[in-house]
Order: sequence, then structure tokens, then C-alpha cells
Amino acid sequence: MKGQVEIFKFKSEVLKNNPLKDPYERDLIVYLPEKYLESYSKGYPAIFLLPSFGNNNHSTVNNNPFSPTIYQILENLIEEKKCEEMIIVVIDCFNKLGGSQYINSRSVGNYKDYLIEEIVPLINSKYNISKKAILGKSSGGYGAITIGMQYPKIFSAIAAHSFDSAFEYCYVPDFPTAFKKLKKDGNIERWLSNFWNKENKSDKNDFITLNIISMAAHYSPKLSNNGKSEIEMPFDLETGEFNDKVWSRWKIRDPINMIDEFKDNLKNIDLLFFDCGINDEFNLFIGTKTFSDKCKRFGIEHEYIQYDGGHFNTSFRYAESLSKISEKLSN
Repeated sequence: MKGQVEIFKFKSEVLKNNPLKDPYERDLIVYLPEKYLESYSKGYPAIFLLPSFGNNNHSTVNNNPFSPTIYQILENLIEEKKCEEMIIVVIDCFNKLGGSQYINSRSVGNYKDYLIEEIVPLINSKYNISKKAILGKSSGGYGAITIGMQYPKIFSAIAAHSFDSAFEYCYVPDFPTAFKKLKKDGNIERWLSNFWNKENKSDKNDFITLNIISMAAHYSPKLSNNGKSEIEMPFDLETGEFNDKVWSRWKIRDPINMIDEFKDNLKNIDLLFFDCGINDEFNLFIGTKTFSDKCKRFGIEHEYIQYDGGHFNTSFRYAESLSKISEKLSN
């Protein structure tokens, strides 16, 4: 690697009293390009990379013998003259529920405020930044799309891979699995305690259940009468009966519906790019295509690619998003 990586700790005031009592001091990982100090005066595009569900910032950029890191992908593109030098900031929003949707939640914490009110200003003050992009995959892609559409004055480019969307298709098929797991343990708190106490966390159905709990904590948090933060599930924990009232709160957060409110913001950014594999195991190709169709209907300039692939082992797609971000923000 020709560039360098800086890792430093940051104490967050926003996360200090988060309801899950997760750490409020976290590492920030910042990749600086090879010629950063030599060309300091010009300013660099900065990409804020949001990890997917089940990952923090360190696991997101871990070396993998089967695929290059995002840093290596960027440097290969630079060497091939397909990309300019850029800064990459990798955020850590991991929590006890397995990951973040990068929204403010009474049951999880104010992770959107953490990014917008603390991390972005910190990076602006510490590094020589020109324009900013937001990038992510899966839950990280959801964060990139939803935060990007809300803050076009901060982020000039949005790039999202396989982002959560069309919730009926990506979440509902997993409800029966989560219901059976939670019914067996009796309640959410007991199930979570048992999960984190397990030495072996390789059960696929456990991660399905954790994911649905996390989505409920983000989309349908509840503040009880005693002030304790709770989670409203979209199904009855005893009978499995579907709860339309809770489900309606989830649907408000679906990017397919959010675009109605923020469509004008999306018309004022330099880049909106997203893609998804046609064989995505969470059916996200349905939601991303629908999102693209609504963009066309609203006259929002964007690029959508549906490629031959699934949801996992798709970090090679960063080559596409990085080159497009560079093309739009390096001019």
C-alpha cells in the first residue's frame, strides 16, 4: 500500500449515554493517499465509508486473502489512471444489536447525529477536504442512501451497493425464523443475553434473528412508561400475528418511500450511483430496481447497475463506485 492509514480514538458526546451502553469512545480509521502531504493545498475528496451489518470499521477493511481491501482497490485504480487520489474515512457504529442503520433511535442511540454533528466536522477540521461522498453496502448502503438524500449540502455524492429497500421482500421472509427463536427464549432481552454468551456464534438463524431485532430497534423503538427504552416487533412474540401498526413505522423508513420527501435533494447532488446483484439473497434487487424506477419518474439523474451476483463477497464492486465518485468529485 502506497498511502497510509491513521487510526485515532474519538470520544463522542452524542453516544455518551446511548441506551445499549455501547462504547462512546471509538476508533476512526482514515486512509490518506500517497501524495497527501505533497499536494496538501489542493484539497481531496473524502469518502465516508459505512460498514454493513455485522461489521465495525476494523472488520470492514481487514485484509482478505481472497479479495483486495478498499484501499488496494483505490490504489489499483489510481495506478491504472481510472481514479484520482481520495481520502477514505471508515466509521464505527457497531452496537450490541449487531450493526447500524445510521439513524437516530431511542433504543439504539443517535448514530446519525454521531456522523453528521461530530465525525464530519472533525474530519473537516483535521484534514484538507474538498468535496465529500458517502458510500456503503447493505446496511451501510442504506445509511449512504438515506443520509445522503437528507444532507445534500454535506455529501456531493452517494454510492450504495445492495442497500436495504422494499422491506416486504428483504425483511418479512425472515420474520418466521426470528419469531421461532424469540418464542423459544420468551423475550428479546433473554434471547440477546443467551446469544452474546454463546461461545459459538455460527448459527445462521441467530444472525437472522439478531438482524430483525436490530431493524425493529431502529425502525420501531418504544419508550415505556418507566422511561426504559424498548423495542416493538412487527409481530406478536407469543402468536406470531403480524402487527400492521408497527409495520407501518418500518415502511416510513423504506428508501422507496423516503424518496418522496427528499426527491428534490437528490436532484442537487453530483452523483447518485447504486447497484445490486440479480441473485441477492435478501431480494434487494427488487427494491433497488424500484428505487431506480422512482428516480426516473421524479427526474432524478442516477445510475443503476444490476449485475450477475449475490449479496456476499462483492467488495470488487467498490472499483465501480470509487471510479464514479472520483470522476464527479475530483474535477
